[in-house]
Amino acid sequence: MLPDFEMGMRDVSAAERAWYFVFRGNDLLCAADRSLPEPMTREVWQESPFGNLPAFYFGSYRGLPCYAVQHEADAAVPAGMEWTGLRRLLVDESATLYSLAGRGRQILEFNLTHRYCGKCGQPTVAHARDLARECQGCGHVVYPRVSPCMIVLVTRGEELLLARSARFPNAMYSTLAGFVEPGETIEQAVHREVLEEVGVRIAPPVYFGSQPWPFPHQLMIGFHAEYAGGEIRIGEEEIVDARWWHYRELPLTPPGSAMSGMLIQDYVRRCGEGGGQENPE
Repeated sequence: MLPDFEMGMRDVSAAERAWYFVFRGNDLLCAADRSLPEPMTREVWQESPFGNLPAFYFGSYRGLPCYAVQHEADAAVPAGMEWTGLRRLLVDESATLYSLAGRGRQILEFNLTHRYCGKCGQPTVAHARDLARECQGCGHVVYPRVSPCMIVLVTRGEELLLARSARFPNAMYSTLAGFVEPGETIEQAVHREVLEEVGVRIAPPVYFGSQPWPFPHQLMIGFHAEYAGGEIRIGEEEIVDARWWHYRELPLTPPGSAMSGMLIQDYVRRCGEGGGQENPE
């Protein structure tokens, strides 16, 4: 997270102003220039078109509390504001806004989907000390969900193995990715997913980095892995094509602000030459 952000719970009752992040699904209400919203006093917020909606606390930024709000009905958009998708913020490299909004969206999703206890069915309330929800009936406590997901760039010399999903826009190709299963290490997940998706074997994967992905609650854990054998055989219904690409002749790929794009650009740089198009969406 950001250096000036505090994740933990704190007493915010005396705060005169706060940051409010209004969502409509995965869209964020923000300024046209993608700048941070101005902190509001509680009075100004309550007089806004969204002031009567539940606001969920998700941390403090620069000493002021942050709240996430879900908006579903039609309402007039304040002058100078517009709905913008979170992915758009990532592509535009609005790092501060994306980081705050991404966490806010995940905490909002958690609160909206855990209003009732999964153990006994009774209503839950915000936990007194932790960023969690507690059942009023049986006392069961649940915390925000984080789903680890491996993402790997498989390479063979100067070639990169990239795949195309049917859901990708504009004939885009990307790295391979998949969720970690219960009882599985992240390294085991990398080997399994690569074999399941494209039918090839890889050498031990090398950790690259990680990235929160709030769609709705993934943590992308990135790896590089060298090809070790086998022929490409598409085994997943969602993948429509997979092939080797020379680093000088890459197809449309994700932006460098996404983990997949970071992996690709890192390998291209190490091959000694920049190249490949970025997905503009």
